[in-house]
Amino acid sequence: MAAQPEITQRDLRSRSKEIMDAVQGGQSFTVTRDGHRIGEMTPLRRRRRFVPRSEFAAISRTASGVSLEAFRSDPDTTAKQETDDPYAH
Repeated sequence: MAAQPEITQRDLRSRSKEIMDAVQGGQSFTVTRDGHRIGEMTPLRRRRRFVPRSEFAAISRTASGVSLEAFRSDPDTTAKQETDDPYAH
């Protein structure tokens, strides 16, 4: 894996549009100030909102089975049944 390019604080100020466009395109940078590494700029991962039906079906075929009875009883056995309300008298 290649090291990410270093940019100075001055470069960040003077070339902000170019650098932000590169980050939006997937590029990461290490930011330096006075020759010292002070931070990283990395693109945010985007979560998909839609999974195609064919992909969901393929994933579902390899998923393990779920016992409906166990699924329903699990929260009842692990949930705390009483409240810890300090103001209740």
